[in-house]
Amino acid sequence: MRIGHGYDVHRLVEGRRLILGGVEVPFDKGLLGHSDADVLTHAVMDALLGACALGDIGHLFPDSDPAYAGADSLRLLDEVVSRLRQRGYRVGNVDATVLAQAPKLAPYLEQMRRNLAWRLQVPMDAVSVKATTEEGLGFTGTGDGIAAHAVCLVKNLL
Repeated sequence: MRIGHGYDVHRLVEGRRLILGGVEVPFDKGLLGHSDADVLTHAVMDALLGACALGDIGHLFPDSDPAYAGADSLRLLDEVVSRLRQRGYRVGNVDATVLAQAPKLAPYLEQMRRNLAWRLQVPMDAVSVKATTEEGLGFTGTGDGIAAHAVCLVKNLL
């Protein structure tokens, strides 16, 4: 078994959709990035890649490549899971936390879990997604951005 940790952050800006865990969350701002800027899914991908020593999403899906402009991060997650399976690994579980002062994410957490579980090819009880604020502290607390941490357990199939 292997353990991985992932982290991602993006700036909140006007004129973008807010996508977290593949869910479009109604809000007056969205996350700025080359792809859909889904910080939750990005953190999960980095955790998985890290667990298997396969680098990170910046290396695998560089923002200098126009092929990934506006990319759906859940589709990128499919590619990460495929790479893990090719190397004899499968996802055991994922535990993730989104740090955002606003909007309130509680109504959307179950759908985020469903989306991630489906793409990770694991049951829903193997995926935890939580949300918290930072009590007005730091860039997430001031509403300048949203961050996510993810930890995963990856099992060797061989």
